[in-house]
Amino acid sequence: MSTERNVNYGKPVPIQADQKQYRTFEDLEVYQVAREFRKAMYRVNRRLPSFEKFELGSQIRRAAVSLTNNVAEGHGRFHYLEQIKFSLNSRGSLEELLDDLKVCQDESYLPAEEIPPLKQQGWRVHRLLNGYIRWLRERKQGASLELHENSPAYGLTDDQIEDLLQEPEAPPASTLQRFNHSTLS
Repeated sequence: MSTERNVNYGKPVPIQADQKQYRTFEDLEVYQVAREFRKAMYRVNRRLPSFEKFELGSQIRRAAVSLTNNVAEGHGRFHYLEQIKFSLNSRGSLEELLDDLKVCQDESYLPAEEIPPLKQQGWRVHRLLNGYIRWLRERKQGASLELHENSPAYGLTDDQIEDLLQEPEAPPASTLQRFNHSTLS
């Protein structure tokens, strides 16, 4: 077991051999996986018909960059609530990209067999973002952190995402019905 100096107190802090040290946003698994999805969405963008380059293409590029930019910017903040806020923004951009894949499917911009693997990749990022948000919340306990991220208004639970990974075409009807019911009430 090695030790590392604690900046605040100068006392050695034990570091477990299997404990990964995160130094930059690039070290985060959520960032690495989101970056791969961003690159995949840029490849989708390059295959769009020319008349979509400035409409849907621009939207895909902006959302894809926002996905990883928000993870990076949140990591650079030193307050947990700000980190969570930027992670939630990232998750919103991700869901926008998942909807853009539906547009590509509906308009036959991509072969039908290419859409499910891309959606699975996106839902994996979604699951990692949820885990990262949960990890951030656990680091700083308190009533002010009550974001209720598992409520339908803030997205899907991990179990629902697992269901989506099994059937990547559409979320379970019960999830959509609960969300619609909660937003109409």
